[in-house]
Amino acid sequence: MKFPGGFDMNSMMKQAQKMQEEMGRQMKSTVVDASAGGGAVVVKMRGDFEVIELTISPDLVKDGDVEMIQDLTMAALGEARRKVEEKLKGQLGGMLPPGLGF
Repeated sequence: MKFPGGFDMNSMMKQAQKMQEEMGRQMKSTVVDASAGGGAVVVKMRGDFEVIELTISPDLVKDGDVEMIQDLTMAALGEARRKVEEKLKGQLGGMLPPGLGF
């Protein structure tokens, strides 16, 4: 559908779909590592915020401090999310129209 001034809605929709597919590929291929407690808990997270690996030090478990394990896990997950957002902002921010960035 063409509008006055040469504006082609179909072309624009195809371009938006291509951009969305590229963003999806970049998000899935982006991986960050984050840790807490000096490496006692390590999280590996993809750019779509899926946790793909969680490692808890056996020494931490041996101590039996469940609350500490929970706190360190939450801290590592939060740090991983922050790193993903920061990395995606740099990678994808230039692809988005002004005002639609992170």
